[in-house]
Amino acid sequence: MPAFPGAEGFGKYATGGRGGAVIYVTTMDDHSSPGSLRYAVALTGARIVLFKVSGTIKLKSALKITNGNLTIAGQTAPGDGICIRDYPVEVSADNVVIRFIRFRMGDETQQENDALWGRNHKNILIDHCSVSWSTDECSSFYDNENFTMQWCIVSESLRNSVHGKGAHGYGGIWGGKNASFHHNLLAGHDSRNPRFCGSRYSNNAAAELVDFRNNVIYNWGSNTTYGAEGGNYNMVNNYYKAGPATSSSSKFRILQPYADDGTNSQKAGIYGKFYVSGNYVSGSSAVSNDNWQGVSLHSSFGSYAAGVTKNDIKAETAFLFATVTTHDAPVAYENVLAYAGTSLKRDTVDRRIIHDTRTGTATFMTGGNGSSNGIIDTQSAVGGWPELKSADAPLDTDADGMPDTWEDAKGLNKNSASDAQLKTVDGEYPNVEVYINSLVSGIIENQNKGGVITFASGLTKSKNQAELFYNHSSGELNIHHENAIENVQIYSLTGSVMKAIHGGGSKQLKIRLGELPDGIYLVRIQDEQNKVFSAKVVK
Repeated sequence: MPAFPGAEGFGKYATGGRGGAVIYVTTMDDHSSPGSLRYAVALTGARIVLFKVSGTIKLKSALKITNGNLTIAGQTAPGDGICIRDYPVEVSADNVVIRFIRFRMGDETQQENDALWGRNHKNILIDHCSVSWSTDECSSFYDNENFTMQWCIVSESLRNSVHGKGAHGYGGIWGGKNASFHHNLLAGHDSRNPRFCGSRYSNNAAAELVDFRNNVIYNWGSNTTYGAEGGNYNMVNNYYKAGPATSSSSKFRILQPYADDGTNSQKAGIYGKFYVSGNYVSGSSAVSNDNWQGVSLHSSFGSYAAGVTKNDIKAETAFLFATVTTHDAPVAYENVLAYAGTSLKRDTVDRRIIHDTRTGTATFMTGGNGSSNGIIDTQSAVGGWPELKSADAPLDTDADGMPDTWEDAKGLNKNSASDAQLKTVDGEYPNVEVYINSLVSGIIENQNKGGVITFASGLTKSKNQAELFYNHSSGELNIHHENAIENVQIYSLTGSVMKAIHGGGSKQLKIRLGELPDGIYLVRIQDEQNKVFSAKVVK
């Protein structure tokens, strides 16, 4: 069972605090006493952290999550939600789920760090978070196992700030063994959008497997995505949009792979392999139509992997990937701008980032310490932390995580916490999780519209599989197949045949679904070799 409805990718089965104690955060003060976020994080055992207040937590020191089996559900905060500032937050434990939290570190405490990061752990899921104003990378997750970062906004790392090496302004170092990064927005970073870590530290290129799809990258400075010294990578249906800060040399670049120089844990000359498909580069129909025109080998290949060409790093079929509702790149662009980040109630920072991305502009052209064109050096250059107002939390008499009014409506006992972990409401998730998930159910339902969910999860893509994309604006389901298509049937979830189409031997079909009600449909495709491919379409 997924962590929550809408959890996808390799980290989707993280359980977090399922079955554990409900812990309420009741203060924005940072201390180790009951009621604080730091106290809740430091506890051991499975726990679900909910909020009775909204506002900004001014950390007094780094917040390190060392005890796993933890869910932090920021969507439960009444009012404007939660922001964490001043010090980094590190995920240093297994089985952690974090949703709808802002991590905006800033430079006031002179920390040289990421705002949110973690490595060398497993079963981690970061969902609908907003991360900004770091002094190193904004958010780095690599060398983890079974990891997902989805529907997050990662923006405005600080370039000329406090880092000892000088100018930074980097989005993140991403990677891992079975790691999914999908439907995220990276905006306003000079470089590392992201940097793929590769197997530089693990020395295990065969285990490095990253699925990078449906992300939006806007207004990078000197570089987009690079690195990947070892490992296998899917780069599918991402949307690249240059901005005012983008250099002319990288304006139409999708990827710049590196060959390892041998200075870390593996020998020199190791490089990654890439399946690159369906990416859209705004302003370049040539690169959008042929993504490999947007791939340029770094000079490290000449130094450490002489003779290697783009053909040597190119994969013709996708690597193993976990199920992700996949949109074509322009639809992903619209959905990410509509729903990514702490979108239950966006603050002025995220609203500005979304506005700039959509309009191709930078609201603040001066970064504060020499940077410009939407690349910033200090959060004060863009107005600093916005005020997040709180509101009255709903009454929860038995402190089981479910408001009294909700328990009354669902026929539960508001005077007994024993029903929180029962599955009487929907028969699938514990009752307290049903409530938590219901707070953002509209976002989850809408963000996946126009996408396709393949049943091929856990399988290496082969040439006889079909590719499907639903064009939400035209109402057409587009099917592309290596083989001639004989028949297509479209079923409702109740098993009714909604459409039956004879393929006529074509390898490409467009099927109008506009007249069908919104919902999830099953698509069954039979090709000329009598092989069958199935998928779900979210209309």
